[in-house]
Amino acid sequence: MIPEASNKRHFQQNPKEPQFYNNPYRFYSELHAVGGPVFWQDYGFWCLCEYNAVNSALRDSRLARLPPEGHPLPEHPPHLNTFAEVEKHSLLALEPPQHTRLRKCVNQAFVTRQVAQMEDSIETLANSIIDTIEHEPETDLLKSFATPLPVTVIARLLGVPDSECRNLLSWSHAMVRVYTLTQSKEDELEANQASADFKDLLLALIKSKRKSPSDDLLSHLAQPGSDKLSDAEIVSVAVLLLNAGHEATVHQIGNTVNILLSTQHAEHCSRDWLIDKKNADALVAESMRYDAPLHLFTRYAQETFELHPGIVIDKGEQIALLLGAANRDPKRFHSADQFLPDRRDGANVSLGAGLHFCVGASLAKLEIRVALCTLFKRLPELQLVEQPHYQNSFHFHGLEKLLVRW
Repeated sequence: MIPEASNKRHFQQNPKEPQFYNNPYRFYSELHAVGGPVFWQDYGFWCLCEYNAVNSALRDSRLARLPPEGHPLPEHPPHLNTFAEVEKHSLLALEPPQHTRLRKCVNQAFVTRQVAQMEDSIETLANSIIDTIEHEPETDLLKSFATPLPVTVIARLLGVPDSECRNLLSWSHAMVRVYTLTQSKEDELEANQASADFKDLLLALIKSKRKSPSDDLLSHLAQPGSDKLSDAEIVSVAVLLLNAGHEATVHQIGNTVNILLSTQHAEHCSRDWLIDKKNADALVAESMRYDAPLHLFTRYAQETFELHPGIVIDKGEQIALLLGAANRDPKRFHSADQFLPDRRDGANVSLGAGLHFCVGASLAKLEIRVALCTLFKRLPELQLVEQPHYQNSFHFHGLEKLLVRW
């Protein structure tokens, strides 16, 4: 239900305004000052921005990724047909029982024990990437280090050749722009072509791995069994794992390096934290709270209910969960706007919760820790060349570039 414009919970904020997407936390402070849900006029939906409310909503069966029966999703325009086809079986776009079946097939690749065994190979990869840049006077660390590391890890996990990583990056960047809700038609056309190219590569790999399976996820998913997936389902799963498995990790690495190199955090944080594994894990967790790469998820009401005293959400209505705001909730966190890797009230909703908790969470945290520890061990004199700026994408909160020298 849309409130009157005079309502104190009614806010306007253009998500494409540079001052905003470079520092959305000022806006979040205004929302926290009001307390409870707010209506973001530019998007046209109610938003939850308090930690407990967002955390509960992620687990609430009255809210789901898909609208309820009788409330169909708006159809994609014809020029996004292939994009829609590739997205059709995405875990993020499904609910039980379909979600349960697909997630069960994928979970085997991400059990904690198996992920832990990847640490040495990730460290070796990180060192090899640093070998290629350490003799340069300066570099865009986002492009030269933070990007190739996670895309190579997820490609190898899937069973995609390293030689395709450049294409994977291009396709992923094109596709995720459609998730921002602020894309242009040109963006959509590029996303549709990227989806077609990605689909063609995956179908060829699936066919090959059925004949000659290897120790990778595509081979596992392509083999016959009681829960056999269709080729279309395997394509959707693989695309999601690449897009979600590297985009957010790239930007969390970049955001965290920016925090560590910023003088404003010098009093509360030291690179020495990365020497000890336990401390390094705590630092990664705090960075995911303090400056997360994903700031907004949406959910559909499966029934009509009261979201807050006086605020009724109708069945089929869409609401937003502001993850970045929840992570800075002053009611939940002491000194919420300070980066404190040793904080005792640490937590975050950056990886979701409940049914749609990030399937690759353990791998993402491992990659970020290993990337940071290896980077600062090899380049202890790392420093910023210039103050970085964030890209024009509120939903995916990450830097445009990260120029450094050592």
